[in-house]
Amino acid sequence: MAKEYEFNYDKKIKSKKGFSYNVWMPLAKLVISLQSKKVEFYGIENIPKEGGFIMSPNHISNFDPITIGANGVRDLHFMTKSEHFQHWYTRHIISFFNGFPVKRGAVDRSAIDYAIRVVNEGHVLCVFPEGTRSKTKERPEKGKPGVAMIAKQANADVMPVSVRRIPIDDKRFKTVVRFGEIIKYEDLGFTQEGKTSEIRVATRIIMERIGDLWDMGDAK
Repeated sequence: MAKEYEFNYDKKIKSKKGFSYNVWMPLAKLVISLQSKKVEFYGIENIPKEGGFIMSPNHISNFDPITIGANGVRDLHFMTKSEHFQHWYTRHIISFFNGFPVKRGAVDRSAIDYAIRVVNEGHVLCVFPEGTRSKTKERPEKGKPGVAMIAKQANADVMPVSVRRIPIDDKRFKTVVRFGEIIKYEDLGFTQEGKTSEIRVATRIIMERIGDLWDMGDAK
């Protein structure tokens, strides 16, 4: 059995903008183009140009973090299952694009604390509220509590994002990424009492916003 990879959660968090990033991102976009005829972005004006927040998209493909990050406005730091870090080739690619591991099926305190630090230090944290890729790629409905829990602990705003594949013809499709308006922390329903139900309410708010964006399809 392979030894579990030990990610350095204490490392300095920094932006990847620079020469190497500018070289690799076009290559990443080329890879994306092999599975999707084209990618259309809507609502880019809603993305804050500075400050930390959580970006919360539905999840349909392993390429989602790169597809969403290709908007060019902000770097994304994203959670991914720890299994992806067991192989050196996937580990290096994911790490280059600011991915970090989280153990599924348990409360991974190190990953959660790192995620909170990403937001508090002014970066964009990308967390998929469904917790895993959708097998049907249909309208997102149910979310897990992870996004709401991190938002509460980090006092973070949340941006809902929809990722949808729309058929062009019988063989090809395009990917539509739609960025919604920021949901302010104060509008997520958290109180000082900290009731468990608050997490469920916040999760429902986030998923409803994502669903609304998904319903818009490729409308201008």
